[in-house]
Order: sequence, then structure tokens, then C-alpha cells
Amino acid sequence: MHITAAEAHVMEALWRRAPLSADELVAEVGASQQWGEATVKTLINRLLKKKAIKSERADGKHGYRPLIDRSAYVLSESQGLLDRLFEGQLAPLISHFAQHRPLKAEEVAKLKKLIEGMEEGR
Repeated sequence: MHITAAEAHVMEALWRRAPLSADELVAEVGASQQWGEATVKTLINRLLKKKAIKSERADGKHGYRPLIDRSAYVLSESQGLLDRLFEGQLAPLISHFAQHRPLKAEEVAKLKKLIEGMEEGR
């Protein structure tokens, strides 16, 4: 399932604190993105059609809840980025960022620890 960048703003709000009503989504997402009510409601409807979210009624209120897990979305999006830009390989991605944005000492330490953990798991 492909979620657009605009739709991802709605999803992030729902992942943070679902369920949210349409009015709450308009207030939260609309304000941060400077979108009107119609834009946010269009995004909600798109996500409903994609089955990324569901609507539910509880305590007389109508709310929305995500149907996909944020970690699954992040994995799919990050794998898509790797596939599109780096032929599915992680090392060129890290190399690209290291060449164009200096890594902080704590980032280097985390990468080293991650690699050590992966090597120990083999």
C-alpha cells in the first residue's frame, strides 16, 4: 500500500494518539500543515479507501484508528527508498549520508555497536 507524504501526516497523528475524530485531525494536522478542513477530510477518505485506517463509533463519537502498524509502514518506506536509490543496498545509503553530512560521534558509535551486534548474531 502506498501512503503519500500528505496522508502520512494523518497517519502520524493517529499513531500518536488514536482514536481521533475528524475535527481533532483537522485541528492537529490542519494546523501543523496549514491545511483546511476539506483537505484533511479528503486525506481521511483516501486512507479509508486504502484500508489504512478504519472509522469506529464509541461513546456516541465517531473516530478513526490506524489499521497498519507504524513499524510496518517505516520498513516498507525505507525499503522502497533503498530499492529506488541504492539498488536495495544499505551500505551505499550510509556512505552517501556520511559523505554529505558529517556523522556525529554518537552516530558512529551507534553504527559500530549495531554492526558488532549483527556480527555476533551470525
